[in-house]
Amino acid sequence: MPFPNTQLSLHLTYKRRLQNPAVQGHLPENPAYDLRLTTNIMAKVGINLVTGSIQQEETIVGIDLGTTNSLIAIVRPDSREPIALREIDGLTLVPSIVHFDAYGGATVGTAAKELLLAEPERTIYSVKRLMGKSYKDVSGHAGAFAYKVMDDDTDSLVKVQVGDKFYSPIELSSFILKELKQRAEHILKTPVNKTVITVPAYFNDAQRQATRDAGRLAGLDVLRIVNEPTAAALAYGMGVKADEEKTIAVYDLGGGTFDISILHISNGIFEVLSTHGDTYLGGDDMDRAVAAYWQEELGIAHSELGSDKALTQQLRVTAEEAKKHLTNNDSFEGEIAGKNVSLTRAKFNELIQPLINRTIDSCKSALADSKRTTADIDAIVMVGGSTRVPLVKESISAFFGKDAFDKVNPDEVVALGAAVQADILSGKNTDMLLLDVTPLSLGIETMGGLMDVLIPRNSKIPNKAGRQYTTSKDGQSSMRISVYQGERDLVQDNRKLAEFNLTNIPGMPAGLPKVEVTFLIDADGILKVSATELRSGVAQSINVKPQYGLTDEEVEKMLLDSITHAKEDIKTRAVVEAATEAEQMLDTTVKFMEKHKDLLEAHEQEVTLAQMQKLREAINAQDKDLIQKEQEHLNDISRPYAERVMDAALKDAMKGKKIV
Repeated sequence: MPFPNTQLSLHLTYKRRLQNPAVQGHLPENPAYDLRLTTNIMAKVGINLVTGSIQQEETIVGIDLGTTNSLIAIVRPDSREPIALREIDGLTLVPSIVHFDAYGGATVGTAAKELLLAEPERTIYSVKRLMGKSYKDVSGHAGAFAYKVMDDDTDSLVKVQVGDKFYSPIELSSFILKELKQRAEHILKTPVNKTVITVPAYFNDAQRQATRDAGRLAGLDVLRIVNEPTAAALAYGMGVKADEEKTIAVYDLGGGTFDISILHISNGIFEVLSTHGDTYLGGDDMDRAVAAYWQEELGIAHSELGSDKALTQQLRVTAEEAKKHLTNNDSFEGEIAGKNVSLTRAKFNELIQPLINRTIDSCKSALADSKRTTADIDAIVMVGGSTRVPLVKESISAFFGKDAFDKVNPDEVVALGAAVQADILSGKNTDMLLLDVTPLSLGIETMGGLMDVLIPRNSKIPNKAGRQYTTSKDGQSSMRISVYQGERDLVQDNRKLAEFNLTNIPGMPAGLPKVEVTFLIDADGILKVSATELRSGVAQSINVKPQYGLTDEEVEKMLLDSITHAKEDIKTRAVVEAATEAEQMLDTTVKFMEKHKDLLEAHEQEVTLAQMQKLREAINAQDKDLIQKEQEHLNDISRPYAERVMDAALKDAMKGKKIV
C-alpha cells in the first residue's frame, strides 16, 4: 500500500545521505559581523565599515579546504596575479584543526594545533577524511583518531563527540571555513561572502555536497565547487591561451587524500579525461606508518594506545615532525613517552614505499582509462604538501619519464587556482570559457519535508545527477516524487516545480527496494526527472522547466532568504535528521526485541525500554544533541545482547557443517 503521508514520501537511504548538517549555532553572534553581513547582502554597493569607503566590487575568494592545512587566495586587482592571503606573521596556511573548550567554544588553526597533545580528545584534525563518510567507511581507522568518532552501527554519516556535544564533519569544516573568511576580511578590510572551494577530483557527490553545506554554515555563498586538479592547472597558467592545447597529469597527494587526473585543455576548456585515486590515502598514512614502526620498536601494545589518547597523539605528531625533517635531512631523532626514537631517510622510504606504489598503480589506471600513455602527457603538475617528500618526486618523475612542475608552492597551488576560477566568475577574466549554469539548486522532498539537492546551483549544464532511495514501510507500493527549486532546507520554503507517483513497486520489506531518481538537464535548460525501481524495472519520468518563469528579482530573493534564514534552517534540518535516525533506531529495536524476546533477560528488556522512553522524550524535546546522546546510550545498551543473539544464530547455522 502507498506510504500513508505523501508529504513524507521518500526515506533517504542512510548510506547515500548527502545533506546532514547536524549543527547548531553556526553563525557568529558578533553584532558587528551581523551588521557587515547584512550590509553586504542587502546593499547593491557595499560599504567597508573599517575604512568607511565604498566597496565598488565584491571580492570573490578561492579556498583550498585541506586535510592538514587550509588557505584562502585572491587575484590581485592591479597585477592580475593570484596570491595567497598572508597575515602579519607571513603565514598563508591555517592548520585544519578545531579545538573545543569545556564550554563548547571553538578555536581554529595554529592555536588549536598547540593543544593536540594537551587535550587530544577535544582537538579535531583531518576532518576532510570524514566528509560524506559513514562510521562503517572509517571504522578500520577509527582507533587512529585521538578524538571520539561515534559508532552507532549504522550507515548514517559519521559524527564526532566532544563532551556532550555531537558534531558532523560538515559543521567541523564550517568552523575552518569561518576562520578563513574572517581572516580574509581582516586582511582585505572588506566583507567576504562569496567563494570558490576546491575538492579532490575523486570526491563523490556526497562529499561535494557536504563541502557546499560547510560553506553555507560558515556564511559563505559557494559559487562553484572546483576539482583540485583543474585549479592546479589554472594556477600554472595552463588553459589561459585561446589556442593552447595539451594533455596534462595532475598528481595530488595531500594530507589525507590522493588523486591523479588526466586533463585535456583546448581553447580554454578543461576536460577531465579520467581520474583515479583514494580519498583515504595521504601524508597522514605516512605518519601512521612511522608511528606503527615506532610503536613496535618501543613495545607499545594496541590496548595501551586505545586507552591513552595522549600517547596516540604524541606518536602521530612526532611521526609528522620526522617526515618533514627528513625532507632535507638524512636522519631524525626525537622522544616519545620519555624514550628516544630515531629514523633514517632510508628507513622512512622503506616504510612509505607501499603507499607510493599505490599512487603509481592509480596513475597507471588513470592513463588506461584516458586511453593515453606516459608519452602523451605534456606536463605533470605536483600538488599537495606530501609531494615535498623526495621519494614521491623521484618516483613520479621516473614513472612519467619527465620532470614535474613544482615551481609553485605545492601547499598554495590549489588555492591560487581557485582564486583564478573566482576571478573568472566575477567577470574580470574573459579569456576563458564558462559554460551556462543552473541559477538555483534542484532537488526532491525527502522524509521530514527536507530538501535533498541533486543538482546544486551554479552547476554547469548540460548536467546529470542520480541518487538511490528506498522505502520506509513494509509493502510500500508507491512513492511520490516531488521536485523543488531553491536554497532553503525545508521544501515548504522552496518552489515546487512538479511531482509524479512511481507506482506498482513490488511489495517488499522496508529498505529493500532500490529507487534511483535521476535529474538530467539538457543544453536548453529542460529538466527531465525519472525514477526507476532497480529490482523490478518499474519506471516513471516527467519533463520540467527549471526556471519556471522566475524573474531575476525572484531568484535574488530566494538566494537572500537562504542566507538570512540559514541559522534557523540548519537547526531545523539538524533536529529532523537526528529525529529521523532515532525513530529508525526505535523501530529496529522494537522489532528486534519482539523477535528475540526469549533470548533477552528481564533486566535487559527493562533497561532497554526505559532508555527507549528517554529517547522518545528527547525527540519530543527537539534537541539535536540530546537525541544523539540518548541514541548512543540506547546503542550501548543493546549492543551486548545483539551480539549475543548473533553469535547464537551463527552457532545454530554452523551445526553439522564443516569449514573447508
